[in-house]
Amino acid sequence: MLPVHNQAEHIGRLVDGYVVTLSALVGELELLLIPNASSDNSVQVCEHLAAKHASVSVIDLGGSGGWGRAVRAGLEAAQGDTLCFTNSARTTPEMLALVLTYARAYPDVVVKANRRLRDHWPRRLGSLVYNLECRVLFDLAWWDVNGTPKVFPRSFGKLLELRRNDDLIDAEFSVVCRREGYPLIEVPFREVERHGGRSTTGYRSAVRMYVGAYRLWLEARRA
Repeated sequence: MLPVHNQAEHIGRLVDGYVVTLSALVGELELLLIPNASSDNSVQVCEHLAAKHASVSVIDLGGSGGWGRAVRAGLEAAQGDTLCFTNSARTTPEMLALVLTYARAYPDVVVKANRRLRDHWPRRLGSLVYNLECRVLFDLAWWDVNGTPKVFPRSFGKLLELRRNDDLIDAEFSVVCRREGYPLIEVPFREVERHGGRSTTGYRSAVRMYVGAYRLWLEARRA
């Protein structure tokens, strides 16, 4: 499943690449495009792709934005036994194919990307601080909490019950894996340049994530 936010300029060629690469790898493929709160013509481009490819469907969330909301909508609609969500702005077909190959080799394990950031130093530092915070708060054995693609079997049912509508859904995902004892492996990638569009991550959103991770820890303690 691919949340789509203001990605009309590049989502077409990217999805075409996904379909070609993944169809050769897995055969039967279900690709859910989830445009949310886009101000460009992302919805129309996604609908064109659905008409072009039998394996592509669209879930239009209209003006309702949020990474977590889009991921949850995709998880609710997905039909397959192996589920995956990713940030299409930075995921190439080759990256997605490699993670899915690991998932096929280890069908009872969560497989996720671990991105080696090469962006400017404030972003690298912010990511380091956030991941350190999550490792300490939630006793995680892995890095890059927000790293995608994330692939897991439908049998890991608690991952279908995520509740966050915002960027904290990835931290919630990690908390559930840790709590339920779902084994997890990371596949390292050197992060690629964005295919297009603008990142929604800034200083304010970073602070919200630091505070949000702490609040998520408090909620987990009370549960």
